[in-house]
Amino acid sequence: MSLATRRALLRASLSLLGSLPALAAMAQGSAAEPIKLALIESLSGPFANTGEAVFRNLAWAVERVNARGGVRTAQGQRLLQLERFDNKGQAEESLSMLRAAIDTGCTVVLQGNSSSVAAALIDAINKHNARDTARRVLFLNYSAVDPILTNQLCSFWHFRFDAHADMRMSALMEVIQQDKQLRGVYLIGQDYSFGHAVLREAKRQLAARLPDVAIAGEELHPIGRVKDFLPYASKIKASGAQAVLTGNWGNDLTLLIKAAREVGFEGRFYTFYGNALGAPAAIGEAGVGKVVAVADWMPNVPTPASAAFYRAFRERFPKPQEDYVHLRMQMMIEALAQAIERAGGTDAVRVARALEQAQVSMAGRTGSMRAEDHQFQQALVVGVMERQGNPGVPFDVEGSGYGFKVVREISAAQAELPTTCAMVRA
Repeated sequence: MSLATRRALLRASLSLLGSLPALAAMAQGSAAEPIKLALIESLSGPFANTGEAVFRNLAWAVERVNARGGVRTAQGQRLLQLERFDNKGQAEESLSMLRAAIDTGCTVVLQGNSSSVAAALIDAINKHNARDTARRVLFLNYSAVDPILTNQLCSFWHFRFDAHADMRMSALMEVIQQDKQLRGVYLIGQDYSFGHAVLREAKRQLAARLPDVAIAGEELHPIGRVKDFLPYASKIKASGAQAVLTGNWGNDLTLLIKAAREVGFEGRFYTFYGNALGAPAAIGEAGVGKVVAVADWMPNVPTPASAAFYRAFRERFPKPQEDYVHLRMQMMIEALAQAIERAGGTDAVRVARALEQAQVSMAGRTGSMRAEDHQFQQALVVGVMERQGNPGVPFDVEGSGYGFKVVREISAAQAELPTTCAMVRA
């Protein structure tokens, strides 16, 4: 059997995760239709690994909801059904996939791996919901973190479950401020809305918090199109910077870190996403004590509930290459299930109003939705890469032998930032 065939079979089997509970429900005489959720994400192309990783997270979350019988509605118990729509990483393709999702009866759209795509979806959903009130949909965002999405572009139909870029940057700065050897930092990012937002906020916060630290260089590169980062890595090393600060994700981060290792750069990497999708294995031993990442949660959060949650995911997806779990994605699906039950069904306005009041607890962590701008409020953690087995590092990442030791926890109250949202409410 070819690798492509095996992957196709895996995708097909995952897409049927809710089928067994569905068959059981039908056997008991339930005629309620499932509630369809549309994942619009890169499932092919340079960022296909990120889309598939998200799909596993959401499939696991849906599977757990369905295992307890689905959600209670006025029509009876209803299962959740996760549908896949490949946007190939493109905004225009995402709009086509949105139309297809609506036409197939999806009532909730899930997307996150691109802030520019998220902005396009917000605009399209705003227009669709105003025009076609009988088929309104909600947009749940798990990773698109350009601050504009819950500020200038805030929408009654859009809910973000990740901390936005400015919140993540503030958390990172709590650790960067402790780096007494830091004299110069190199800023590099992807050339699209999120990358611009990261560099803009990095410059603002560095000037405010660390005025004596110089910006040794600043670079934006095409997203998903650079195959050789050696020229960028050479500039970083030549700049004399002691650290790199980047919001890069996916292959753009992995290839950057590999190139930096090849040219002999020995400084720190302060990252938004350096703790997953190949980055730890790419840098290896050179990253110990040097790669820093910020997240809503990490496997080595030192609580029994967190460890149990992570072990449960690894039991479900045991292969090292499948080791990509985000608590916020699980909390998002739980918040949705909670909101549907409170609304008594899938009416978009009622579910949106219920989501505005969402409070979720899982794995020893809690989070709540801020109704003012639909920005989820939750604690953040900052971790530094260490060898597995060292104090505070019981778990590694992707079988690499390296994990992330939590060195700073930021409470939800500390992480919260004001908003400029002026929401038009339905």
